[in-house]
Amino acid sequence: MSATVATSPAAITRGRLGRGANLAIALAAAGAGAGVTVALGGFRWGWALILAAILYVAAIYTVARVVEDARQATDRLATAVMTTSFVLVMVPLASVAWTVLSKGAERFDATFFGDTMVLSLDDIAASREGETVGGARHAVVGTLVVTGLATVLSVPFGMFTAIYLVEYGKGRLARAITSTVDVMTGIPSIVAGLFAYALFVMMFGPGTRSGLAAAVGLTVLMTPVVVRSTEEMLRLVPAELREAAFALGVPKWKTIVKVVIPTAVAGILTGVTLAIARVIGETAPLLVTAGIADGMNLNPFSGRMTTLPVYTYRSYKFPSQPTEAYIDRAWAAALTLVVIVAILFTVARVLATVLKPKGLK
Repeated sequence: MSATVATSPAAITRGRLGRGANLAIALAAAGAGAGVTVALGGFRWGWALILAAILYVAAIYTVARVVEDARQATDRLATAVMTTSFVLVMVPLASVAWTVLSKGAERFDATFFGDTMVLSLDDIAASREGETVGGARHAVVGTLVVTGLATVLSVPFGMFTAIYLVEYGKGRLARAITSTVDVMTGIPSIVAGLFAYALFVMMFGPGTRSGLAAAVGLTVLMTPVVVRSTEEMLRLVPAELREAAFALGVPKWKTIVKVVIPTAVAGILTGVTLAIARVIGETAPLLVTAGIADGMNLNPFSGRMTTLPVYTYRSYKFPSQPTEAYIDRAWAAALTLVVIVAILFTVARVLATVLKPKGLK
């Protein structure tokens, strides 16, 4: 006995919105958003974008309810909300990236990377006549030295803490460490800088400034990020891999070194890179701990040391004459930071691919 499925004529004759209709609605919403902002007192692309997103979501849902059915309209509403949310996030990000690239490229030259801000009287006179003088070599080196020291200090502590929490930690001590890491994650950067400054003042006396003090301050900010990212990656390693190693008589410490860490190495490297990117642009703790210097200082244990964020802040906030030259150097320093972070992420991805076990590639 066969069953008959009844289909209403409305369900058969319902239309469907194509890509052309979707694009037309999006263009109409963009035009309406721009027109409303102009009518209200002048075009503002930010308000136009927000208004266009709202109009697009409302229009696509309304048209879908008329042309299609309620289910398809709800699906298109969810898709439109996701799409517009992505666009609203990406457009400002792309705008910032383009602004930094376009303005920073003007001073992205050999002079910028080859000179410091120790200027002679002839250099100052040449600068006022429009010549390109002064650079950020000392700030680039200072950034690499301070961030490198912070990485050397924070990564071992963070990884060992994460290994303890995942593989060994139980009871009150593990809970206390977890709570401490959670608290450290929310510490303001200036507090970390004041902690490092107070520590070095107690050890070496008032007015102490050094790259090492700055690295200690950044370590306080980096360590909880490394702990959390490494802990999550280690927990993702299947328990079957550990059990197989134990069944073969492999000690636990060797299982962690030979099986667990290599399996999670890609995620660990990504977490370390995120931690570096988190602190490489910090300004407040470095102003307190490392101070400001116009010349090169390769010794992180003694003397003031300038980094790119501090160099950018000083050039923009306290420019001398000519002002345009200092502003151009500030943009170039910001672009240099972006390039350094991009290189770090690229190196991390390459190392993750190379070091990943063969069976997981």
